[in-house]
Amino acid sequence: MSTYTTTVGIEVHAELKTKSKMFCGCKNEPHASVPNSHVCPVCMAHPGTLPVVNKEAVHFLMQVGKAIGGELANYSEFDRKNYFYPDIPKAYQISQYKFPFVTGGEIAGVKITRVHLEEDTARSSHDQGEDSLVDFNRAGVPLMELVTEPVIHDAKQAGDFAKELQLLLRTLGVSDANMEKGEMRVEANISVSKTSELGTKVEVKNLNSFKSVESAIVYETKRHIEELEAGREIYQETRGWDESKGKTFLQRSKETAQDYRYFPDPDIPKFSRELLPEFSDSRISENLPETPDLKRHNYKNAGLSEKQIEVLISDVERSFFFESVLTHLSDSSHAVIAANYLTTDVMSILEANALSLGDADAAMFARLIALVAADKITSRVAKDLMQEVVFGGVDPESIAKERGLLQQNSESELQLVVDTVIADNPSVVAEYKAGKVASIQFLLGQGMKITKGSANPALLKKLLEEKLSI
Repeated sequence: MSTYTTTVGIEVHAELKTKSKMFCGCKNEPHASVPNSHVCPVCMAHPGTLPVVNKEAVHFLMQVGKAIGGELANYSEFDRKNYFYPDIPKAYQISQYKFPFVTGGEIAGVKITRVHLEEDTARSSHDQGEDSLVDFNRAGVPLMELVTEPVIHDAKQAGDFAKELQLLLRTLGVSDANMEKGEMRVEANISVSKTSELGTKVEVKNLNSFKSVESAIVYETKRHIEELEAGREIYQETRGWDESKGKTFLQRSKETAQDYRYFPDPDIPKFSRELLPEFSDSRISENLPETPDLKRHNYKNAGLSEKQIEVLISDVERSFFFESVLTHLSDSSHAVIAANYLTTDVMSILEANALSLGDADAAMFARLIALVAADKITSRVAKDLMQEVVFGGVDPESIAKERGLLQQNSESELQLVVDTVIADNPSVVAEYKAGKVASIQFLLGQGMKITKGSANPALLKKLLEEKLSI
């Protein structure tokens, strides 16, 4: 069984977060609480209605293409993809076939075949007893489809690819890509073979979590090998994934491009990029946010650890806040200190108090970092003031002065603290003098407590050791 090679190609559908739907002016709110509240004659396919292309959706798609290093099409067109389901109002879907907006590119080391635009279907509900209901709020929502080359050879690589794509879409701001809400759906085309030729592929549709993506690939690989080893044939088909049973199930035989009977949509004008200056390479590049890869490169050059980098860029709000902090730092070398506090103390405050970085003050956080870097306050003081400063907008230097928390570097003042600590802890002093060197940490802690964390800890420790050596 170990002689088989698994080959996987991935298809991803992601809903784009435009203001309106793909071909009409209805609000793009597929999760609206009131069913069928954002519909119109166009997205309901009433006779005589005509689609109008959403320019924002095209722009979003080209941003994705530019970000992955793909080639943006100079000529493109929309096609009708014919098939009937209860949740497709027209009995065909407006999509792209021969002339997608983007070809080529790469994400997480996986080569991309194409990226194109289409419209989403409505949503069917089958939990209404014997009846099924259809909500058309999602019908016509702009949908990006991205197709990879068949170059993935294990489940983890597939999962990592899907995670990186989700991160890219969120970083660019073109899609929320929440898999649990169906805003990003992954389909895996899986085959196994003992030779250099690809085996018969099976598509597993609508995988709605990274765990499901990996589990379905592992399951299908095992199933294919067992079938082939038993002398049975693998059929090209579409399967679903049953999360509770941990296995795939047959849905239907796999359609081919011929089955869909693609043909150019006669109601939508052809797309010529040279006639639209806003879609030029330079304009698309100008408005392109930093990609996750570029952020990784920049943060690494700033001295951040790999772990810090991934923590920061994995959350768009966190990354945006950190970028804002960087613009307020007076010294770029303070970036590491800022990252240390953000990925530990600030995140702890967020979790403990149900706060959001959208409520945080980047400028005040940067001032707090500057005080720490200049040794004007200790790390202990910084931690104690963090919530008031970052989420209350309080100036850190003013409040530190007011409370007497600016770092004490005066030997004469700290000598009084040393005398108090030694006088108040005779047993610990005796332990230290008897050879228990670690006892100095307790005494140091008592000194920091007396000074409310404002004492220079290195200087305080030095004075303690000098006094105890007498």
